[in-house]
Amino acid sequence: MALLSLQNITLAFGGPPVFDGISLQVEAGDRLCLMGRNGTGKSTLLKLIAGEIPPESGEIQRQQGVRIAAVSQEVPRELDGTVYDVVAAGMGDAAGLLADYHNLAHHLALEQEPELLAELEKLQHRLEESGGWSLHQEVERVLNRLSLDSDAPFATLSGGTKRRALLARALISSPDILLLDEPTNHLDIDTIVWLEEFLVKSVPTLIFVTHDRAFARKVANRVAELDRGQIYRFVCGYDEFVERREALLEAEITRRALFDKKLAQEEAWIRQGIKARRTRNEGRVRALRKLREEHRQRRDRQGTAKIRLQEAERSGTLVAEAQNVTFAYDAAPVIRGLSTTIMRGDKIGIIGPNGSGKTTLLRLLLGELAPQQGEVKLGTRREVLYFDQLRDQLDLSATVQENVGEGNDTVTVGGKQRHVIGYLQDFLFSPERARTPVHILSGGERSRLLIAKLFTKPSNVLVMDEPTNDLDAETLDLLDDLLVEYTGTLLLVSHDREFLNNVVTSTLVLEGDGVVKEYVGGYDDWLEQKAAPTAVAPSAKPAVNDRAKPVREKPRKLSFKEERELEVLPDKIAELEAEQASMHSRLGDPEFYKSAGSEVAAVNDRLAALASELEAVYARWEELESLRG
Repeated sequence: MALLSLQNITLAFGGPPVFDGISLQVEAGDRLCLMGRNGTGKSTLLKLIAGEIPPESGEIQRQQGVRIAAVSQEVPRELDGTVYDVVAAGMGDAAGLLADYHNLAHHLALEQEPELLAELEKLQHRLEESGGWSLHQEVERVLNRLSLDSDAPFATLSGGTKRRALLARALISSPDILLLDEPTNHLDIDTIVWLEEFLVKSVPTLIFVTHDRAFARKVANRVAELDRGQIYRFVCGYDEFVERREALLEAEITRRALFDKKLAQEEAWIRQGIKARRTRNEGRVRALRKLREEHRQRRDRQGTAKIRLQEAERSGTLVAEAQNVTFAYDAAPVIRGLSTTIMRGDKIGIIGPNGSGKTTLLRLLLGELAPQQGEVKLGTRREVLYFDQLRDQLDLSATVQENVGEGNDTVTVGGKQRHVIGYLQDFLFSPERARTPVHILSGGERSRLLIAKLFTKPSNVLVMDEPTNDLDAETLDLLDDLLVEYTGTLLLVSHDREFLNNVVTSTLVLEGDGVVKEYVGGYDDWLEQKAAPTAVAPSAKPAVNDRAKPVREKPRKLSFKEERELEVLPDKIAELEAEQASMHSRLGDPEFYKSAGSEVAAVNDRLAALASELEAVYARWEELESLRG
């Protein structure tokens, strides 16, 4: 018998039904990953299963005595007390006794008072009578397993540690089904890897929502996708689900095309029938009415966001250079002896545990924070855009439209004026949704809104701090492609391993005690390089010349000839770019291909040559500019 069974569940919130007669069964041993676009009802389904909200119709059957525990996407604000208090609350009625016993024992360790000792003995007796003593030992065991400090105030914990404490509270009741909503949000990579292994080994039945593709691939043995009010269950892992879903979508496109063709034919028949005769085939008329109704009720798949980056004028070749940079808080080193060079076009991932100093490293490289030792040299003509993981740039009390328009009805995108409502539709915000306040948006919608707000401004240096939180798989794929094609410089902080693998060309890894090391490639490349044995050169005494101070060359000035060359370079660049634009215009004209013949190949060859020539001229211009500066 199934642990959980949903039969013909219907639920709507005043609009199109979120669930339109869905059915689902969960068996013991299922690790079911719920997939779907933002807003399709994944979190709502978890709340239905947990019994937090009732369905409008249908039935939810739970096996007798089945225990269900849930960890929500957001940390509840009302939680207070120590970590022990929060975790012990998962034990139900015995939670109060356990919390009192733990707090009293803690006070007794500090102050040896006879009254406290007598009270502790009473609590021990009550715990023994209620069987709570074994529960206390279970709480301690779970806390140790999750590496949690039982006496730490819950309110002072980081977001990732709070989520670990909530997971401990859910596990303490030994649930038959564990529900997790976006469990990897705000967790660092080490904790995510630990959580994957823990869930696979220790939690037999699990239903979870995630957009972390690597996490889903590791944990899930079943996948269910919510789409337009329906649920589709796949008895397979994540990779096979992606392949089978693509095949289903292609089949749906073909089926709808045939349906539309038949409807058009029947519409033509009914119009011709009215002209040609008085009597009609009433059965065919009824079938046409049924086709019309089916077409009217058809729900189209949510479109894909049309995200475009506006690129500013190219920055200087050098973006930032750190030389022996050190920074510490209260004598605790965060960055120690860092030397690195960031050039235009570099895409750099920044990896490290929560609290290791990733944001500090970003601020140092951007020049927002002065190093305590060493030097950071910043490049020229930098136009920086910063995506912060807390979305502090959004005004929660204002509407979506007001956040993007900033008091205006239009925004300038790609040199053209666009109405804010039309621009927001590219990011999947309907006109009605664009007029709603930001505080009611889901996490994924807020991330999309911040991207929409930032991308109205041009940039050549893009800084993104955890941009993937809450974004659905389709938007993540689009953002992948967008950042790969971005010709500017990218600094990316992310715990999404697949996103790092797809986008970055090198990584800066904070390895603890202020040590920052640079590796070529993404997350998987870092793992391989870290695991590879490092060849150690035999020690040798340094030669005398090695200890000698390097002779500094005096900076030279531009010669007369170089001054004249620098003066004409901007005109040459403008001439080459104008020719390049003309070539692109010719290739974009359909009439050109009718008579061009072999000229098409010649134009493409010239375009390639122009690109190389422009690159060389830009490099020469920047070289001369730096010498003059």
